[in-house]
Amino acid sequence: MVKLSAKCLVAGDATVGKSTLIQLFRSDGSHFPKNYTMELFLCDSPGKAMFHEMTDILWDQPGALCLVFDVTSENSFTNCARWLQRIKSKTTSPLLPGVLVGNKTDLTGRRVVEKIQAEEWAASHGLEYFETSAKELENFDLPFRALAKSFHSMYQERVEGFKSLL
Repeated sequence: MVKLSAKCLVAGDATVGKSTLIQLFRSDGSHFPKNYTMELFLCDSPGKAMFHEMTDILWDQPGALCLVFDVTSENSFTNCARWLQRIKSKTTSPLLPGVLVGNKTDLTGRRVVEKIQAEEWAASHGLEYFETSAKELENFDLPFRALAKSFHSMYQERVEGFKSLL
């Protein structure tokens, strides 16, 4: 039996904006949710190392991944490699749709990670790159919509594969 998980792991260092992006997407950018239909189960991960052992159960067999970093923190960007390795160790699937999200783009004067640098890193790891500002409500939904679209495409391919066997 082929298992297709709709669980999307959202990972990154503490304070990069993971929880805020999820909340904005869930509530359609407002404080009071307008849309109660979720396309993915978004699994927010604590960024602090002391919680890593607790996340192992939640991280079992992810269907997609969303790495988030703060564009004003080189360290949070560098740590994406570690987060990616950790997530990939939890899946047996060679295909894991994913996105890299540079958050806090509203802090232009403090930016240290350039867009081209992040785009190149994302492409080298098979990820789509997005920039967001949770504070300014800019593009907060785009990464999750891209993941939902990728997941849906994978689902359709598997359905077609099963139909061809009949």
